[in-house]
Amino acid sequence: MVLLESDSELERGDVAPEFDLPGTDGKTYSLASFDDYDALLVVFTCNHCPYAKAKFDELNHLAEAYDDLAVVGINPNDAETYPDDSFERMKELVDDGTIQYTAYLYDESQEVAASYGAVCTPDPFLFENTGDEFELVFHSRIDDAMSPDDEVTAYEMREAVEALLAGEDIPIDEYPSQGCSIKWKSE
Repeated sequence: MVLLESDSELERGDVAPEFDLPGTDGKTYSLASFDDYDALLVVFTCNHCPYAKAKFDELNHLAEAYDDLAVVGINPNDAETYPDDSFERMKELVDDGTIQYTAYLYDESQEVAASYGAVCTPDPFLFENTGDEFELVFHSRIDDAMSPDDEVTAYEMREAVEALLAGEDIPIDEYPSQGCSIKWKSE
């Protein structure tokens, strides 16, 4: 496991890179699949990383608590080298209720993760639906528990989502997410 901090080159106001990815429910998803939501939280995550697993419950909460927010997990890890990150295992985690996101997608080519500049799991990007596109408004950690065993004292992504959905400025600073490195395929 290599611990990394997120350092994407996407900046506030940048448009979400497009994707076309298979979901665990058998559907194919693109950004347009989430046009009915006011906000979109794209989280590069996986099945095996202890940092990502520690955020499953909070991401499930976000998906459940906010009707106008789509929570989209995207797993970009190389399943050949890390079999627990396979698409089949993703489906199992959704089927058994461990993961309850709006959608859980598989980025087998890893092109989507590269286009977002994602580097770790979890790596969350919060976008606002402007009516024409999704614009980045917050690229930060999910909460202040930076290690899997830490207690959460501030649910920062909740605060950001609530401010965004209320049409207010996001009142908190951005901090890099931290987690396992994305498991890139050998080149």
